[in-house]
Amino acid sequence: QVQLVESGGGLVQPGGSLRLSCAASGSGLNAMGWYRQDPGHQRALVAIFSSSGTTNYDSSVKGRFTISRDGAKNTVYLQMNSLRPEDTAVYYCCANDNDRFYWGQGTQVTVSS
Repeated sequence: QVQLVESGGGLVQPGGSLRLSCAASGSGLNAMGWYRQDPGHQRALVAIFSSSGTTNYDSSVKGRFTISRDGAKNTVYLQMNSLRPEDTAVYYCCANDNDRFYWGQGTQVTVSS
């Protein structure tokens, strides 16, 4: 059973930065990435890091967010720069193996002055 544990959320002023981390237990993971959800909206993809090393970003975060992955540590990171109030959401780590999709418990990111 794979478990995903996120850390790094918090309160930051507009224009600031945060780094999210997600450590995965288990092995055999393919893609790892991040989704976010704010009240009244569906959970939406932020960034994904595939097993082949390719990355994809939502257009709203391109150039501001960077996803990276440490295979040895089974950890995925999301460096978030130039944060905006509209980035406020609960951020969820995600991963999949050959059997199923997994979610973390979520970490709150609030961008406000």
